[in-house]
Amino acid sequence: MTDNIFATSVFFTLAIGGSDLGAFHTCSGLGAEVEMETYAEGGNNGFTWQLPGRITWTNITLTRPVTTDTLKIARWLNETIQRVEPKDGEIVALRPDLSRIISWQVHGIVPVRWQGPSFDPANSQAAIETLEIAHEGLAPS
Repeated sequence: MTDNIFATSVFFTLAIGGSDLGAFHTCSGLGAEVEMETYAEGGNNGFTWQLPGRITWTNITLTRPVTTDTLKIARWLNETIQRVEPKDGEIVALRPDLSRIISWQVHGIVPVRWQGPSFDPANSQAAIETLEIAHEGLAPS
């Protein structure tokens, strides 16, 4: 578990392939969309059938201030660049007292994008990093 405690009501931890990548302030993109096919039955003009098709999983984006955990992301990205192999992981939503709210098992994770911080001495905002991952599916656990 991380030593960094954030001043928010909820934060998220991310582990991929058994490696703890630390805590994040925000987590967005936990979702899926089912493609629907419309089928008009001959001779029945009153309605059309809605048939479910493929499921598309949205990319997940996590953000946080730069901390010592940033090095964990850099190491994971370096390993993945050398050999891209989808790995399973877990996202856990936690309260400030570290009690678990809910967790999601995420299957087949691969990195899509990492955005490091922008340093501007004229701006007093915290340095933020963003990690975007693609995956093959998720389930609450």
